Amino acid sequence: MTPTIYTFPSYQQQGKNIAESLKLSSFDIQVHHFPDKESLVTLPAKKNKHIIFCLSLDYPNNKLIELFFAAKTARLQGAKRLTLVTPYLCYMRQDKSFHSEEAISQQIIGQWLSELFDDLITVDPHLHRVTNLDSVIPDTNNIILTATPLLGEFVKSLGKEVVLMGPDEESLQWVKQVATICKAPYAVATKVRHSDTHVSIQLPEIRIKDQHIILIDDVISTGNTVAQTAIQLYTAGASQVDVLVTHALFSKEAMNTLKDSNIKNIYSTDSILHKTNCIPIANMLSDKIKTLF
Repeated sequence: MTPTIYTFPSYQQQGKNIAESLKLSSFDIQVHHFPDKESLVTLPAKKNKHIIFCLSLDYPNNKLIELFFAAKTARLQGAKRLTLVTPYLCYMRQDKSFHSEEAISQQIIGQWLSELFDDLITVDPHLHRVTNLDSVIPDTNNIILTATPLLGEFVKSLGKEVVLMGPDEESLQWVKQVATICKAPYAVATKVRHSDTHVSIQLPEIRIKDQHIILIDDVISTGNTVAQTAIQLYTAGASQVDVLVTHALFSKEAMNTLKDSNIKNIYSTDSILHKTNCIPIANMLSDKIKTLF
């Protein structure tokens, strides 16, 4: 059963790149927003028994309801297998209830996606206390890919002597893997979060003076943690600080925050469409999609 790829407006070019890599047909889902922001979703006229939806779930609330409409409509039109390719998977941070009244959004969204899709492919999901995606999205063929090989090869292609650093302990897994690939020294800083926008950073005890540092993380949202780390690195004598991130989940002010900290270069994969994209992930996704048909 040869599948067909359906692309959403916000992930259209990346979806077409995946289709081209797989030599599959791709069709665009049309989304119209009414004045009150309700969404009208129109699927392509082309019907198929196996449909692959390509949509990264950054800024997810509208996207989730539109994805719901699309998946339900595809089933009504006769689709037997639905696959979701979502490089950035949303709502993974809230994996427990810190107060009795809080919704555990990870579990709720995970169960919801499980009811819609037979397969789900994602890249470096932002998991904390829960490490197994199958416990989050049950009864679905979940496939987790990592962009770290691509990040490592990108650092190698720069042809520079660099030190890799993670802005906090959570970034260690990604920094270590990238460092192994490009054979660069690495370390991680320690972060203390005081609020969503206020953090303090303690640098590791390594040589920083006159070093070219590349900060590596899986996701950057506000940029505050990375910016604070960069400021301290320059204070400690670093010659240059760059940033390399898998998911460029940048808020409206994030780029200004990073530039104000004198970060020179910002590199990202195209898991989320952004002007910093320089590492395509279509081939990596395509290689894994091939195993499904």
